[in-house]
Amino acid sequence: MVNASSDFWKLAEAGVAKAQKELPDFELQFKYPAQGTAALQNALMDDLVAAGTDAIMISSADPKNSIDAFNKIAGQIPLFTTDSDAPSSNRIAYLGSSNELAGEQAGGEMVKALPGGGKCMGFVGFLQADNAKERIAGFKKAIEGHGIELVDVRGDDVDFAKARTNVDDVIVANPEITCMVGFYSYNPPKIYEALQAAGKLGTITVVAFDEDPVTLGAVKEGSFASTVVQQPFEWGYQGMKLMAAYLNGDKSGVPADGLIIVPTKVVNKDNVDEFSADLKAKIGG
Repeated sequence: MVNASSDFWKLAEAGVAKAQKELPDFELQFKYPAQGTAALQNALMDDLVAAGTDAIMISSADPKNSIDAFNKIAGQIPLFTTDSDAPSSNRIAYLGSSNELAGEQAGGEMVKALPGGGKCMGFVGFLQADNAKERIAGFKKAIEGHGIELVDVRGDDVDFAKARTNVDDVIVANPEITCMVGFYSYNPPKIYEALQAAGKLGTITVVAFDEDPVTLGAVKEGSFASTVVQQPFEWGYQGMKLMAAYLNGDKSGVPADGLIIVPTKVVNKDNVDEFSADLKAKIGG
């Protein structure tokens, strides 16, 4: 179960579909909540358990305020997390990126792109989600001492219209901003739209996250410096295989610390074509 309806999750769906072919004894489902809120996620989990679901993997929209709900589910069936962890809950394991390391990669990219320093604005969906907080912390760690300041991060609660107006507002109200970072998959495309409309593509340095087609196009044409990509295909594929093994009594895939880290990587102008081709093959396959 994911935390919002976004094209980003199509890769994870493709990974689940691959796992389904290898797990004929299991029925694998991919669920989107009607809205990206903890209340709707928790209600959907209750419904799934009531319908006989044997295990759940979830990307938490609000881990801090979902502990009781997660522990309730974890007391009934095995519960795993991906993308956004809930480490204080009784989940069995987290499988996904190290969001702090991904944030550090993005910060390192900004340092390379802005050797003279600059003032950055960040944009993200859920400010309270662990994945957002960790990416922001990692980004700040990497830019420290390099003359780059992350002035603020604007949240939009996965409201795409608000994501766009957040960027529009900054362009008008904050002329001192020379760099932007989009922390969720749909934020960089909204940054692109707003900069294009304002005639500022290429004048404001952008480092992105994830592999939206608009983002990859911007990297290819040089409008964005680079993007830090995760491997949601592997989350879906490895996550389903992990849960199936666990349900079959094999718990060897769960490490002692409960963290299964799938590395992130940087896509820039040098490797964007190769990455895009691999992406199309995975989704098409």
